[in-house]
This record gives sequence, C-alpha cells and structure tokens, in this order.
Amino acid sequence: MSQQWNAGLYQQSYGFVWQFGQELLGMLAPQAGETILDVGCGTGQLTAEIARSGAEVVGIDLSPAMVGQARANFPSLCFRVEDVRALPYDGEFDAVFSNAALHWVQPAEAAAAAISRALKPGGRLVAELGGRGNVSEIIRAAEGAWAAVADVPPPQHPWYYPSIGEYASLLERFGLEVTSAFLFDRPTPLEGDAAGLAHWFEMFGGTWTGALPPDQRAGFLNAAERLAADKLLREGVWTVDYRRLRVAARK
Repeated sequence: MSQQWNAGLYQQSYGFVWQFGQELLGMLAPQAGETILDVGCGTGQLTAEIARSGAEVVGIDLSPAMVGQARANFPSLCFRVEDVRALPYDGEFDAVFSNAALHWVQPAEAAAAAISRALKPGGRLVAELGGRGNVSEIIRAAEGAWAAVADVPPPQHPWYYPSIGEYASLLERFGLEVTSAFLFDRPTPLEGDAAGLAHWFEMFGGTWTGALPPDQRAGFLNAAERLAADKLLREGVWTVDYRRLRVAARK
C-alpha cells in the first residue's frame, strides 16, 4: 500500500527531518540565478532556504497533502505534485537536492534515471537518504509485533536502504559521477516521551498499521514497544536508530 501522509503531524512533531537537512544545504551551496529541483520537498522549509539564496527553486512531492501544506507555508514559491520516477524535465536544472525522501522510492533506478535527465550537463545532485541498517531495530520490532497479533506473513517494509557501494554504482549507471558519499549513525530522540514510538508508526509505519484491522492496531503497537524498548527506550524517551547516507554527484 502507498504511504499516506499527515502533513500537519509531520510539520508539528517531525521538524527534525528538515532541520537535519540544514547541514545538507551547505553541501548544495545554492547560488543566485541557479535553477534547483527539491525532490521530496515535504512541507517546504528547505525549499524556502534554497530560495533565500536567490536560486530559482521548484519543490516536488508525491503527497498532495505535503504539497498543500508547503504552498500554505510559502505561497510565493513553486510546489508541484510529481513522482520523481517520472519527472517531466530534460536538462533544466543546475542541481537536484533531496533530503530524507529517496529511500521511499522504488525502483531506485527509475528515480536515478529521471534525476539524471533533469540535470544540465555538469549539474550536481546532493542527497541524503536512509542508508544500510536504517531503523533496523524498528523493523525487527514491527515484524515481531506483527507475528504476535496476525496469522499471516508481515508486509514487506517499503524502504530502500542502500550501502555506499550499492548507491554509488546505481548513480554511476545513469551518468552521475559520485564525488563524495558518507554513511553515518544519527540516533534521534522522538517527541512524545512514552508515546513517541507509537506516534512514529502513525507517521511512517502505515505499511504495518494500515494493513491491520483497527481492533488489532493497539495490540501491534504495544507489542512493538515491548520488543523495541531494550534498544530504543532511553530514560523514558524513544530514540530511533537512524542511519543516513549522504551523497554528492555530478552529471
């Protein structure tokens, strides 16, 4: 099933997603007069930061709810509902930027091909996505919790979490020369204290909760919390085991 996004909850409780992206903007180094595509713009905060440099920026997201919130937040900027796998652009952008979005996209080859097409010769890609091992403890807990409440196999998680070598090879197949790549841990505390993990599943874990009957969801969340607590619950605060892959490449 496709992920359904609660744009209001995302903006209110998951601002760390775009706040961590501020550092990624330093790698992008947008310049006045450049044309830049922000892939997976969410509620638009990083798109607006790019625009402040004087660059002409277009923010795209597959979620109409996210794009609607972005337009409300920044009505003077251009936001479009588009699928990165089917971008309608051909050599139009000096740079493509993406923060915490490309791990939602499969097949990843389609996204890489479309990004490469959208770039001008010499254009650059700066992206951060979930890397190999991202949220492995949450996935473990979710699969164990599913087994506790359901009598059918669990759904496959929807994410693409590549290693450095895997992703660099993928980009190079589509004419994007990787100039730097980093894989690093980013343990991240969640808002909501004891309810933080349940809220995380509400925001990002629809693959599991949305596939269960409503009367089984509370049991699933309780079981997931129990299974994850030994690794992710620290002094009453849930801390997600994020691992990020940060990449820069040039066409």
